[in-house]
Amino acid sequence: MDANTILPNTTKNPTEDALQATNLIRRQMGNAPPIDQIPGRPEVASTLSLGSVQFTISGWASWYGPGFDGNYSASGEVFNENALTAAHPDLPFGTQVRVTNMDNGMSVVVRINDRGPYAGDRVIDLSRGAASVIGLVQSGVAPVSLEVLGAASASR
Repeated sequence: MDANTILPNTTKNPTEDALQATNLIRRQMGNAPPIDQIPGRPEVASTLSLGSVQFTISGWASWYGPGFDGNYSASGEVFNENALTAAHPDLPFGTQVRVTNMDNGMSVVVRINDRGPYAGDRVIDLSRGAASVIGLVQSGVAPVSLEVLGAASASR
């Protein structure tokens, strides 16, 4: 799915549109039963306890993963490209940040566990899993708003 994909009833949500297109194909190729979720997609915790917004940062986000998956991050933990984590130049490890893609309004809460980004004017580097949640994988970069959250359930 990309910007050239045209669906008759688009939801403007990449995940929902992908499900819609997949189910259309499944129906046309033998009337297979529809699916209601994407296998392997990162799940957001339903009982996530977040603190209040401490401050906001605006800028550009990118994502990383291939070539780093399984290696140690700057925090010392093993990097998992499918986890909801991110790299930031100086926020403390464990800080929770709500990242909103300004192009589509989708957001995800990530935990800072690495340092970066080291390219251009970017303010955060998301794991592939987090980038997928907010529709950033295909474009590679997007304008974002970062809401740095208080430490309700994260160590700071």
